[in-house]
Amino acid sequence: MTPRREIFAAALLSIAFLLLILGIWHVATLPKVEAAGAADEYAKLMGKGAKKSDGFPAPSQLASAIAKHIADPFYDKGPNDKGIGIQLAHSLSRVGLGFLLAIIVAVPLGFLIGMSPLFRRALDPFIQVLKPISPLAWMPIALYTIKDSSISGIFVIFICSVWPMLINTAYGVASVRREWLNVARTLEVTPLRKAFLVILPAAAPTILTGMRISMGIAWLVIVAAEMLVGGTGIGYFVWNEWNNLNLTNVIFAILVIGIVGMALDLIIGRLQRLVTYAE
Repeated sequence: MTPRREIFAAALLSIAFLLLILGIWHVATLPKVEAAGAADEYAKLMGKGAKKSDGFPAPSQLASAIAKHIADPFYDKGPNDKGIGIQLAHSLSRVGLGFLLAIIVAVPLGFLIGMSPLFRRALDPFIQVLKPISPLAWMPIALYTIKDSSISGIFVIFICSVWPMLINTAYGVASVRREWLNVARTLEVTPLRKAFLVILPAAAPTILTGMRISMGIAWLVIVAAEMLVGGTGIGYFVWNEWNNLNLTNVIFAILVIGIVGMALDLIIGRLQRLVTYAE
């Protein structure tokens, strides 16, 4: 099978799986939908407003919610009623800033650890102690010291993003071929030029792997962090809709979280492949 035909077959299989899931979902919620429809008709005949349906929402209800949110994603009707576009913008800005700060700290420090066995041995105990700590465990300390929920969320993203990047950068730098370093030493290349012209290109795929892992963790953590601190963001949107007992919007938000997470992973994965092929 040619690569193009294989991609086409995989796409068809994915669509088939999606249709199967939607079919099972529709059948599972069908009795509830019919009962809710009958109740609405009865309420209209009696001169009352439509009865709000209970239970797990059907695919048709989710489709209606998607259309509603996409039609006006940037509306702002107060602190607890903002469009999904605004919520996503807040979450992505926090993730982006925390991720950028992690790059600024992790990549240079990873270079230092990878190039110096002395620093590696000196810093390894601190890394091994701090790395397993859940990022959300830092939230109370961040809220107490920073006293700003939005900046505290950025700090938590920084904490969860820094370790995969730091470890992968150190590993990539330490794994650069000795022959390349010996050639640079023979040519009397300065340490700065050696870092940028020899070590960085060789370690770039491994560094981007760490960034890809960090981005996945960061997007996962920001949802939980925003549930804790509230205010704005996709995590807060999920929690607020749950408090409003609007399960349809909760499922919609979960779908958005998954799609955005996939898009972020694809972007860094594409960059990683470009760097790998450039070698």
